[in-house]
Amino acid sequence: MLVIEDKEGFFVELLKKNIHMNKLKCKSSVQLTLDDDFNVPDVKPDISSMIKEQGNIIIYEIKPMNGKLMVKGALQFNILYISEEDTRPVHHLSGEIPFEESINMDEACAEDNIIVKWELEDLNTGLINSRKVSVKAIVSFVFAAEDVYDEETAIAVEGDSNLQSKTKQMNITQIAVNKKDTFRIKDEISIPSNKPNIFEILYSEVDLRNTDIRMQDEKISLKGELMLFVLYASEDEEHPIQYIETDVPFSGSVDCNGCLEEMIPDIDISINSKDIEVKPDADGEERVIDLEVVLNLDIKAYEEDELEILCDVYSTAKDVVPTFKDAFYENLLVKNNSKARITDRIKKSDAQPGIMQICNAYGSVKVDEMQVVDGGIEVDGVIEVQVMYISDEDRKPLSSIKGMIPFTQTIEVKQMGNNSYFDVKPNLESISVILLDSDEVEVKAGVNLATIVFDRIAEPIITEVTEHDIDFAKLQEMPSVVGYIAKANDSLWSIAKKYYTTVDTIKEINQLEQESIKVGDKILIVKAVDAIL
Repeated sequence: MLVIEDKEGFFVELLKKNIHMNKLKCKSSVQLTLDDDFNVPDVKPDISSMIKEQGNIIIYEIKPMNGKLMVKGALQFNILYISEEDTRPVHHLSGEIPFEESINMDEACAEDNIIVKWELEDLNTGLINSRKVSVKAIVSFVFAAEDVYDEETAIAVEGDSNLQSKTKQMNITQIAVNKKDTFRIKDEISIPSNKPNIFEILYSEVDLRNTDIRMQDEKISLKGELMLFVLYASEDEEHPIQYIETDVPFSGSVDCNGCLEEMIPDIDISINSKDIEVKPDADGEERVIDLEVVLNLDIKAYEEDELEILCDVYSTAKDVVPTFKDAFYENLLVKNNSKARITDRIKKSDAQPGIMQICNAYGSVKVDEMQVVDGGIEVDGVIEVQVMYISDEDRKPLSSIKGMIPFTQTIEVKQMGNNSYFDVKPNLESISVILLDSDEVEVKAGVNLATIVFDRIAEPIITEVTEHDIDFAKLQEMPSVVGYIAKANDSLWSIAKKYYTTVDTIKEINQLEQESIKVGDKILIVKAVDAIL
């Protein structure tokens, strides 16, 4: 609130409202190469050949500082391999490559909200010898520093009766909640009665499916499914391979201060960690899988509002001069989900054993390019698919094939302009694989592109006003009655302000019903300040 009062009792009071905005301060992209060699533990047999590898990035700590960002994490990997020296041919080797990086971000400070996105560009494992493997990965990171700030906006003016004000209606979207949280899922899965007991877990996959997130007053509700795949060595003689695949439903809520049911959610959900252990059942047999998954929630909630801002102010009794600055607001244009259905075939190489049965299919979506086109946003990307299968060779009972399936999807967005910006979150919604023959499989996948588009509005706003006495000598020289011919860019407001009168007075004298005028219109103006001269 800004109040100005002079010795004559003339005063102006600006009424202001804080509009919560989220600003992207800076962004940095970094590509890391992680490389290390690992020895096979003494308790595990020699490696003859490798079946497949699995990798995941874990972020342990993000520490923003002035001008830079400290990141600690690790690449966790698991390698399935074949051994020819053991009665059980399939084994696994796990490990991690830690990393600690300092990222230059000139505009970042300790109080910023940091968003991290990563993508495992490449993961290669090589056999150095039967007791040693090399692991090399290329990881791309995108770090963004965000700042939630208040745009103090003048919405009205109060004061002397001679004050005249002009306002403008704007549709804006302000951020109401910006926070991070976690959601923990714990469950126990009993293996089917037709499956043998578990001796050792060799490999697992956990994926999110069918997530449904809803805003409620002071909390956020979540429900969805975890797709769980577990490959294990059984307790039977010679520990033959077994696997289970099941859906694990979950539901719950997290507290969220400031959330309201009518708000618009923009929530990024991802798996932070997973822990899978074998537990005995009531009979003491190893038949229960204890599952604990921690989900990361990057929560943003928006509320739409009609904002009336003060555009201009003047007085018929004083020279009142407003000071302007450019302010920036956002208005939500689109929030939707665009779905793409992709079908393609993948063949094994000649060197690989034949396919007898499909065990598991895993896929990830990678976006190569996004560009604005007529009618929306065009997304080009690929689905990286890995299919694990039971082979037709006894000494190599397990194998896998990889494939990359390209896709192009246009997200429909109307009214997108030069000042619009968008965020697209790709997610693999479903994947299924059909065995065509011993050499080839058919992959069907569904990709969801969660899209949010904002229009960035630049608007001059009044930050303060100053007042001065009117130059009466100048006013005395002006005629009491003026015949005015409207010029380009004229309005009744600008004319009234120039001649220290009011829009209503001009309308009344000229018998005008509307405020709109056009070039060449003749307007009669009576000097309103004659009374105080």
